[in-house]
Amino acid sequence: MLREVPKYAKYIKDIVENKTRLTEFETDALTEECTSRIQHKLSQKLKDLGSFTIPMRIGEINVGRALCDLGASINLMSLSVFKQLGLGAPRPTMVLLQLADRSYVYPERVIEDVLLHIGKFIFPADFIILDYEADELVPIIFGRPLLATGVAIIKVREAKMILRVDNEDAVFNVYRAIKLPRHYEDLAIISVVKINEPAVEPSAFKEDALEKALMLFNHLELEEEVEEMLQILDASCEYIRERSQFEASG
Repeated sequence: MLREVPKYAKYIKDIVENKTRLTEFETDALTEECTSRIQHKLSQKLKDLGSFTIPMRIGEINVGRALCDLGASINLMSLSVFKQLGLGAPRPTMVLLQLADRSYVYPERVIEDVLLHIGKFIFPADFIILDYEADELVPIIFGRPLLATGVAIIKVREAKMILRVDNEDAVFNVYRAIKLPRHYEDLAIISVVKINEPAVEPSAFKEDALEKALMLFNHLELEEEVEEMLQILDASCEYIRERSQFEASG
């Protein structure tokens, strides 16, 4: 049979004599991303560790902690904190601030050369004074100017920030937890609420209008609310009267 098919006979003969391989071996180059996944060289994925804050004081007043924001081109201080510190007379400014939501605000004034005590160092800084409600624990925002003055080196994974003056360094734990005041322990309650489901007062489930009115009596403040409740009671009384007449005639 092989003699009748010369080409096939030659093919079998070449295989037997190891002149021809059954399969061809090829080398495919994988991309760097595929290689990293196969060899498990990818870095461990971490969660958000929180905001960068460092302790500071101005003069003899312990201000608390300041937020370090690399996205801010200015140092920011609230008007209430400025009045509390009594830093002197600020100068007017023509600066216009654009917020993250694209809205604009006009700052009050600018205070220059404020001496900040950060660790063992003292840094001069200029602040834009803005009338806004400051955080009680983190009332100051440091932008890039102050971080550049302190030659800041931020190590995100280690949660450390290094400030340097000449040949001296100061290391800060930027994620260190702050002990909250006593009243925060009572108010710091986190609740998960579905946005699409509006909150409903328990009294709304009461079918009896009089019972509902009695439950809401202490919460009525505006005259319009009282008038609305009286209308509900009148409508309920009219409904009861008509229902009684219908049952009597039936």
